[in-house]
Amino acid sequence: MLTKEEERFLQYWEGNRQKKKRLITHLAAGLPLGVLMALAIFVTYFSNWYKRAITLINMSSSGVLVVIIGLILIVVFIVVFSARHKWEMYEQRYKELQAKKDLN
Repeated sequence: MLTKEEERFLQYWEGNRQKKKRLITHLAAGLPLGVLMALAIFVTYFSNWYKRAITLINMSSSGVLVVIIGLILIVVFIVVFSARHKWEMYEQRYKELQAKKDLN
């Protein structure tokens, strides 16, 4: 027997599972975390607390460009990974509750 909360989740996920799979909702889910991590790295980079790393990055003219491209890739990875993980967790819960419902 399913609880009311589990029934509400089943109804919610049946209606929203395809909407949550889109790229736009992925961006909304993981973007704040990705930007926060990139911002922390960016602040650390410009705080000059590790002098050797700064000198190595600034030795070539493309050092800053590599850091910025790396930060963008970090944000994209975190956004896609966290959103995909969240969707998979909800999908797994949905399937478990659906199997539990079918048994009863």
